[in-house]
Amino acid sequence: MLPRFKSVSDWDRAQLVMQPCLIRVIDNLRKQIESSNYQATYQEVTEPIAGHQLHLSYQGKDILVLDLWQICFKICFAEYPCMQEVEIDPQLFDEQGELSWESLENKTSRLISQIFSDLPAAT
Repeated sequence: MLPRFKSVSDWDRAQLVMQPCLIRVIDNLRKQIESSNYQATYQEVTEPIAGHQLHLSYQGKDILVLDLWQICFKICFAEYPCMQEVEIDPQLFDEQGELSWESLENKTSRLISQIFSDLPAAT
């Protein structure tokens, strides 16, 4: 699902947060994968938007496919997916309107940890 922005301000803030979010997502995924028995491969995709998917498998069996942009959207937007227009999560910014790296890392870490805790045990 492609997001539609509620305001120009949300679009502008998305420009500030999406790349750092993608970097945090990839790093947190790497950490989780390294401490698990899952195998991971990345695949480039072009639809509905250009990006990458992470394919998790265990002993040759596909377990899960994650769209990295969809994960970023869940982190960056206050509510996602939603049927209406999206707003940037204001908790990702400090009082001066600057990106809060700590808030971004905390939200990213929680979401990635939840994704892995919901997976079947790979022992």
